[in-house]
Amino acid sequence: MKKITTTVFLGVVLLCAHSAVAQDRGSATFVTGFSMANGSPLTSALSSLSGGINNRINLGGRVTFHLAPGFDAIGEVGRIGNVLPPLTTAALSFSPVEIGASAFYTEGGVRTFLGNSRSAVSPYVEATGGIARVNLRVGGINATTDDLLQLGLGFTSRTSPAAGLGAGIMWQAGRITFDTGYRYKKIFSQTLVDRLLTGSQDLTSHQVVFGVGVRF
Repeated sequence: MKKITTTVFLGVVLLCAHSAVAQDRGSATFVTGFSMANGSPLTSALSSLSGGINNRINLGGRVTFHLAPGFDAIGEVGRIGNVLPPLTTAALSFSPVEIGASAFYTEGGVRTFLGNSRSAVSPYVEATGGIARVNLRVGGINATTDDLLQLGLGFTSRTSPAAGLGAGIMWQAGRITFDTGYRYKKIFSQTLVDRLLTGSQDLTSHQVVFGVGVRF
């Protein structure tokens, strides 16, 4: 009897250990996407043509950890290809000088699933906050002037607070996850160069995102 009890106990312990190992703790995801122009149809068309596809591509890496059923903690780093307001981008499209502004960011936040997070298809909403550094680029002028401008812009660059909202759908196939959704990010930059360049408009980004990751 004692031997049977010991065997059953060991079996339960091994089963619990296996379940703990098999349980998902989170995921690591590579995220890419592109920025959508906002504003009037005219400024949207001009900003899309003038910026080019390279200035609209965004890249990032994201790690999530399960906090509770239906809730994940988020950590992400990445690059936004263009954060200039559409009116500024449209105005600069008529200038021989090429000016762009990308941003590197680090953020954290919480994701909430609207339903069972373990199901194959799970819609979600999220909110994030962090910091971002805007990098201004100037081109279309001679090399010496360009170097001097880049040096001056480097001294005026500062790290600024950033916030974001998002929504989307998580698709799961075994250990592989797919993410499609929308992201809105806002950078609260107060540098003189940024304010002059944007005409006191907000530095924002509306993004369509796609991600592929692995659960661990």
